[in-house]
Amino acid sequence: MNKMIFKITTLFIMLVLCGGLAAAGAQGDQQKENYDLTVMSVDTTNPKFAEWKADAEAATGLKINFIATPTDQDTRQQKVTTILSSGDTSIDILEVNDEMLSAFKNTGWLEPVQGKVITPEIMAQLPQAFVKDMMTARNGDIVGIQKHNGYLALWVNQEILNEVGIPEIKTKDDWIEFCKRASVKPGRYGYGGSWEKTYVFNEIGTFVNLFGGDYFDWTNPRNREALQFMYDMVNIWKVTPIDQIADRYEQMSQKFIDGKYGMLFMWGAGGDYDAAGMRGPDKIHIAQMPQFNTRSAFADSWYYVLNKASKHKEAAFKFMQYRQSKEGMMANFNYFDSWPARKDVADLIPDGNFLKATYKVYADTTVIRGRPMLPQSMEFITDMGTIFQAYVQNKISLDDFCRQAQGFVNKYRQ
Repeated sequence: MNKMIFKITTLFIMLVLCGGLAAAGAQGDQQKENYDLTVMSVDTTNPKFAEWKADAEAATGLKINFIATPTDQDTRQQKVTTILSSGDTSIDILEVNDEMLSAFKNTGWLEPVQGKVITPEIMAQLPQAFVKDMMTARNGDIVGIQKHNGYLALWVNQEILNEVGIPEIKTKDDWIEFCKRASVKPGRYGYGGSWEKTYVFNEIGTFVNLFGGDYFDWTNPRNREALQFMYDMVNIWKVTPIDQIADRYEQMSQKFIDGKYGMLFMWGAGGDYDAAGMRGPDKIHIAQMPQFNTRSAFADSWYYVLNKASKHKEAAFKFMQYRQSKEGMMANFNYFDSWPARKDVADLIPDGNFLKATYKVYADTTVIRGRPMLPQSMEFITDMGTIFQAYVQNKISLDDFCRQAQGFVNKYRQ
């Protein structure tokens, strides 16, 4: 009898629970339907996000459900891949970085945005080479929009430039001469590079671009010139140390602050230099890229992409149009300190802004490129970094490097 009562009671509880869960699920679905679209965003933890969201909804007339993008890189990559590859309709727009966009842009999982969002008028204000490198699929579709532009810029220590009598580095010859003069002082080098194996592809790519080469074609003689130049800085001219093959940006920034280098390539606005009291026109500052065979610089960004499986594409296009508009880009700058991708929007920023004088020069006079990434980006980056370190340490020849580099391009491009 007691067993019978127990079974009946248990069954009753289960029915109540299941009913409650079903009701909760239905309520959740109903709540979701109250939104015009759902966006997975990296900005949700920003202190100013709520204010920005209110402005965005007011400007678009949309009610937007924002959910947080995972912060861990591997978790983020896995989650976004699962959503897009499975045809999941729960997320309409996703924020992705350079690595993820490179992995997804040729899969057919993303809705093209040319015409609807990237109009000819807007395209004319964007960095053309960057759009082609990063946001354009093999079939010619543009499959993302930029949130901002961040440059891998040349930063210089003006005190050292003045000390050695070369006030500005305009050419390759200026670069070499400055490096040699700045490196005369014991313990100081003209150039410092973040050459850890997963970071150095930024430096390799920058020099390949400056020499006018092609990172994906290691039969190109200008690629060889770029690699020989990097080798010579270490082994012939002794203007940069071999032990920087262990350094990432964090270590390199501190050494730069400490006066151990005359110049380096670095992302960002120099917040670390400012905090150390070292940022300024007479101290550490961004300089124009020199003209080797070309004048070029890498940019990076986060992007909004539209899920091909989305059931709310018109609302999604409306949100993306706002984000790519002058109003939307200025809001992104004002709330999140993100430099506008559009040149005409950058013109609207007050002249007193620290970055405007230099970032605008980059946008106006420098070829802005996307970083050379392939679908398996980290594997490609690591393999290239590994053979570069072997090359500058005299473990393999330049011919060996170029042969193996082309092999990695062919392997990871498939």
